[in-house]
Amino acid sequence: MASKKATLHIEGDIPIELPIINGTQGPQVIDIRQLGTSGYFTFDPGFLATASCESQITYIDGDKGILLHRGYPIDQLANNADYLEVCYILLYGQAPNYQEYKKFKTTVSHHTMVHEQIASFFRGFRRDAHPMAVMCGVVGALAAFYHDSLDVNNDMHREIAAYRLLSKMPTLAAMCYKYSIGQPFIYPRNDLNYSENFLHMMFANPCEKYEVNPIIARAMDKIFTLHADHEQNASTSTVRLAGSSGANPFACIAAGIASLWGPAHGGANEACLHTLEEIANVDSIEKYLNKAKDKNDPFRLMGFGHRVYKNYDPRATVMREACHKVLKELNIKDPLLEVAIELERIALSDEYFVEKKLYPNVDFYSGIILKGIGIPVYMFTVIFAMSRTIGWIAHWNEMHSNPSNRIGRPRQLYTGQKKRDFKPLYKP
Repeated sequence: MASKKATLHIEGDIPIELPIINGTQGPQVIDIRQLGTSGYFTFDPGFLATASCESQITYIDGDKGILLHRGYPIDQLANNADYLEVCYILLYGQAPNYQEYKKFKTTVSHHTMVHEQIASFFRGFRRDAHPMAVMCGVVGALAAFYHDSLDVNNDMHREIAAYRLLSKMPTLAAMCYKYSIGQPFIYPRNDLNYSENFLHMMFANPCEKYEVNPIIARAMDKIFTLHADHEQNASTSTVRLAGSSGANPFACIAAGIASLWGPAHGGANEACLHTLEEIANVDSIEKYLNKAKDKNDPFRLMGFGHRVYKNYDPRATVMREACHKVLKELNIKDPLLEVAIELERIALSDEYFVEKKLYPNVDFYSGIILKGIGIPVYMFTVIFAMSRTIGWIAHWNEMHSNPSNRIGRPRQLYTGQKKRDFKPLYKP
């Protein structure tokens, strides 16, 4: 609520009073909505100083390394809850009791199958198509299969759509992988939990029984949890903007997937692996660390530091422990993983990195885990999209639950030509 006002003094004009709004946490916000009626509006490329909405879902304090989902610290959720508990919290606002969780889990488990015709839809794509391109198309096409619950103003329809997306995304992600390697699609199993089921659909085949390793399943679950939501990032803002027009939920999530696909957003853990591939061996680490320290060198050491977290990424602390457990369990001898572990050791003790707080981030560790368990680099962003779907859904649902929701219409600073006359090429 507004507790005080800011006054904007513009030479030659009447002062403009702007309410200052306090949230439960974070900086105070100046409400500038009435500027438009005064003949002015703000210029903020990237919206870095603009609150585009009001939300109760996720809070981030990058300076202090804080990430809260509905008030619950991310480390507590990642270490003490499973992904579906976190999904329930993001969607409904509070932790479930046992009966609520059991019902939620059962509902999700029993809606993991997709319409059989969707398998035919996959065959329209090239085998070597990027899985994110396939995901954009297939998720958007879900509206053609499940068009019985697309009324965004109906609470029940929104809930049904949320369950369908949450349930079917692992199935679609695994189908993308299977299609890319020419293997048959594996049906989901209701007796497995969310992460176990995903790993089963990824790595099982009809020729032999596949046993899910519980340590790998738990690490996968943590990857899902740590990527579930991250406030008003590019893809979440895209989902909200698309949703503000009243677009159906599948179209909105497809838009989020397209936004996430960008290398500056969802491709970070993929970029980490490419960095490790460029370094190639342990003996080259010092050379590349020196390149990273050189301001005149274009080389960037991906996986270290974070745009939001100026201290440390709270998700990375959790992911680091899971990463080392997975590598110990699998006992993998992989040159790239050896480079990653040695790079981590050196960076955590190197004066330059410590002083600038360039710690390994969540993308660094999640990339190592995914590589370690045999998931190819081109699937990394697909898994990110699958994990983030619940965050997108929660924001999309929250937006439509807010009576003050309006269609997004950003303004611009026009610097083009003024009005001028057009001269026809040919005279009549």
